[in-house]
Amino acid sequence: MSLATRDHAVIWHPYTQMQTAPLPIPIVRGKGAWLYTEDGTAYLDAIASWWVNLHGHANAHIAERVSNQLNTLEHVIFAGFTHPSAVELAEQLLEILPSNQARIFYSDNGSTAVEVALKMALQYFHNLGRPRKTIVAFRDSYHGDTFGAMAVSSRGAFTAPFAPLLFDVAFIDVPTPGREAESLAQLEAVAALGDVAAFIFEPLLLGTAGMITYSPEALNALMACCQRHGILTIADEVMTGFGRTGRLFASEYLASQPDMVCLSKGLTGGTMALGVTSCAAPVYDAFLSEDKLKTLFHGHSYTANPVACSAGLASMELTRSAECAASLARINLAHQQFAQEMTDQPGIRDIRLLGTVLALEFAVDTSTTYFSSLRDELYQLALSHRVILRPLGNIVYTMPPYCTTDEELQLIYSVMRQMRELVVSKTK
Repeated sequence: MSLATRDHAVIWHPYTQMQTAPLPIPIVRGKGAWLYTEDGTAYLDAIASWWVNLHGHANAHIAERVSNQLNTLEHVIFAGFTHPSAVELAEQLLEILPSNQARIFYSDNGSTAVEVALKMALQYFHNLGRPRKTIVAFRDSYHGDTFGAMAVSSRGAFTAPFAPLLFDVAFIDVPTPGREAESLAQLEAVAALGDVAAFIFEPLLLGTAGMITYSPEALNALMACCQRHGILTIADEVMTGFGRTGRLFASEYLASQPDMVCLSKGLTGGTMALGVTSCAAPVYDAFLSEDKLKTLFHGHSYTANPVACSAGLASMELTRSAECAASLARINLAHQQFAQEMTDQPGIRDIRLLGTVLALEFAVDTSTTYFSSLRDELYQLALSHRVILRPLGNIVYTMPPYCTTDEELQLIYSVMRQMRELVVSKTK
């Protein structure tokens, strides 16, 4: 019996209608930017396996560090105990995060990193004796699938069954070009009510919304408004962190510094799950008290897992290397050249590019969604050419591992060209 058939008998996959979905593609190994099935078919991982893989699959440097850690200490409770990998990773993160960040809180993934930040923000004001209950977020944002993260994400089909259980959030428009003043005015109006605890945002690049980009200047204005009103700012860098935008963090493009930063995905180079929420000193200080009720009562069984922290340290070494910096620049240049080729081509509505992330928005008669047949056709077209791309409706993007070669990038671009031709043929 094949691996895919065995899978179908026992597993429930994410974001999958199990009654109608085809059998999953059985991957048994990976190397570099490629994934291999049990029959030896190779697929180019053009989306870094849901945006997590930075340095390629089965990376030898990360694997060695993980192996050494497994033979030394696999796990220890993190309440009342610590270990070298957690301390060293926190020290190195604080070296490269915005300079106001002072403490690292570990969790398990991106959603939990966001949950921690929201709880920190709300309890910060509670501990100060000035409770605030409102969170502000972008209308088209995505911050995760746990309940708090869902609440501050865009409301739609994915969250509809849980809508009555989600706490109220003040949503403002993304300050895309031409809408900066409108977005700022919306935030000013909400902030003036005096009950806003925090503003959470994906800095400069909204992933699930369709790789929507907006300017550092627009975000600076929103953050300045928050500072005037004493509102905490939370940068969700789960997707944008560790070089994706061309710099280590998207926050590096800003004049302002966030009060908290959420990290995951590329944190371990895609090796295993790990989440981080960092915070500035004033946030941490609000929890220091002789009163134990001011403690942040949050934790996970696998908080600061030593193996995951070791993977993070190994990935960090690679990410901070000159070779990685050169790869980021090389991929960005290739993206620029392809974007220039696609500019003003039939079937192209918009092109968005930031760092190693490139997105094409195809021109269609009506807006398409995650559930559209066009999305499925584009996805299958890519798979037929052994390239993994997961379109967001009529938007296709690539976010490749940094080890992706120029030849492999050209294969991705070739598939995107064929996607454009398919869209054009359907609109004639």
